[in-house]
Amino acid sequence: MPQDASIERVRSAWATIRTGLRRDLGSRVFDQWLRGVAVGPLCTRTQTLDLLAPSAFVASYVASNYGQRLRLAWRAANVGVADVRILRSASAPEVLEVVPAEADESATQPQPLARIRNGFEPRHSFATFVVDESNALACSAARAMAEKEAPAFNPLFIHGATGLGKTHLLHAIAARYQDVHGASLRDGDILYMTAEKFMTEFVTAIRANDTMAFKARLRAARLLLIDDIQFIAGKGPTQEEFLHTVNALVDSGARIAIAADRPPQQLGAVDPRILSRLAGGLVADVQQPSLNLRLAILRARRERAAPIIVPEDVIELLARSIRASVRELEGAFNKLVANAQLRDMPITLELAQGLLSDTLRASNRRITIDEIQRACAAHYRIDASEMRSRRRSVAIARPRQIAMYLAKKLTPRSLPEIGRIFGGRDHTTVMHAVKRIEEMRSANPDMDADIRAIQQRLEI
Repeated sequence: MPQDASIERVRSAWATIRTGLRRDLGSRVFDQWLRGVAVGPLCTRTQTLDLLAPSAFVASYVASNYGQRLRLAWRAANVGVADVRILRSASAPEVLEVVPAEADESATQPQPLARIRNGFEPRHSFATFVVDESNALACSAARAMAEKEAPAFNPLFIHGATGLGKTHLLHAIAARYQDVHGASLRDGDILYMTAEKFMTEFVTAIRANDTMAFKARLRAARLLLIDDIQFIAGKGPTQEEFLHTVNALVDSGARIAIAADRPPQQLGAVDPRILSRLAGGLVADVQQPSLNLRLAILRARRERAAPIIVPEDVIELLARSIRASVRELEGAFNKLVANAQLRDMPITLELAQGLLSDTLRASNRRITIDEIQRACAAHYRIDASEMRSRRRSVAIARPRQIAMYLAKKLTPRSLPEIGRIFGGRDHTTVMHAVKRIEEMRSANPDMDADIRAIQQRLEI
């Protein structure tokens, strides 16, 4: 059958299958999970069709919950599809490529540029990396490492605690370098590996008496990216080979970016020659994310999670509670979204507090209601004991209501618990205070500024 005819048959079948899925599952479920899925390459040799989802999470969910249904639907369509794979795609384009059955084995392999891209996460790009003062230098240096002009420094050494975005930057360098230099790239020009993988492959090459091939592959790279370099500590032969590799690549004009959980000077049991070479480039740190950065990261994640609605008070709870790690912050967000989707329920502050209670408790420092009361009292210049008093003058009642509002937003305490701490008040009093302050905050810029100032006082 001509290729064009086969493509049209598969496209027509997909339109019919989509219509049936929408009818059987309902428009809400279909729009949430399957609307963004598109047809990808079809291998007529194995009769396997790739279906491309817009994210890894959607791909996993669709494969787990609708994979068998999709396989049966495609087999019933009788268009030469015996099996399907649900994969993540950055764009999930409506494009179908047919790989002819009579092509030889090499023709069924991706082209070199595609093989280069397969090693990297599309979501880990500079476009999705949120920048502020805590990571600005590292991000700027990473961008420079990928541009057409040779950077003024080489190698680039990025260090910071776990979960702050170092691996994200390495993947972003690779993606940007490919975009800029794509026309001239060959397979193997961009090479990413962890230090553990470097060691494993090196040891395997030694045992197979094939170290020359290992060295040739690494030293042919134009961009080498090594993650978690701290794990070569104490590995003498591996360090020796790593040093020779770095020296050879730098001398050849190749670019090197390395990530670790500490600066070069603090890498114990590492050859001083390696430390000297690493420190001779640019050393850039990624610091603990500020509150503003954590908020920006979560708001960016919320945009990508649309049409799922994540209220602002939930965003603020996560940002203020999870301070040490961006990875942990995003993990909590993903857990919340996934749970709400699977249970078909809206995301609320109460849901977040219940579902993430262990994570919130394990955060570096929990803000207490006592701290909130003292911060509000100090801001409005009243005695902290007034937070528990029965006085109802506006000068006392309004700061008390703001404190109740913040207690609800910033702590996992229930409404009855908050009421008891505020002088034995009923939970309905707390509900009224929260609602009232929410209304006033949206309408009164001065009050909004006051609340932000108190929150900053509490954020240490």
